[in-house]
Amino acid sequence: MEDNALNIARLMELPKINDPRGNLTAIESGRDVPFKVMRNYWIYDVPSGMWRDGHAFKVQQEFIVALSGSFDVVVNDGMGNEHTYHLSRPQIGLYIPNLTWRHINNFSTNSVALVLTSTYYDANDYIEDFDEYKTLKNGKTE
Repeated sequence: MEDNALNIARLMELPKINDPRGNLTAIESGRDVPFKVMRNYWIYDVPSGMWRDGHAFKVQQEFIVALSGSFDVVVNDGMGNEHTYHLSRPQIGLYIPNLTWRHINNFSTNSVALVLTSTYYDANDYIEDFDEYKTLKNGKTE
């Protein structure tokens, strides 16, 4: 899925199986998310009023789901456009393409954020300075 028209942050609905015993949602790599999942991690026990600092990735794409509770993901395209996505339903995920700045805040009590990624962990892929990110993003040719 390298189509530039699809290379924007967006909410995606996941399959939900309704069952009186409890609902079920599964995520299949490359089918329910637009990349092959190489790593996953989860964020939890975030103290009240705290947030996860902003950063972007040169290569890595992410897909974030609120497994429990709720939180906000703020994305910025480096060109003055910023949008806040409120995640609170485990059958809705947020796709974040590479070269998209994001931070997570407004965690509710007992929230759990599941993050699926398109690459293995690589510290060199992180962009942690917003000015550096804007320079890289605005100099990028599509």
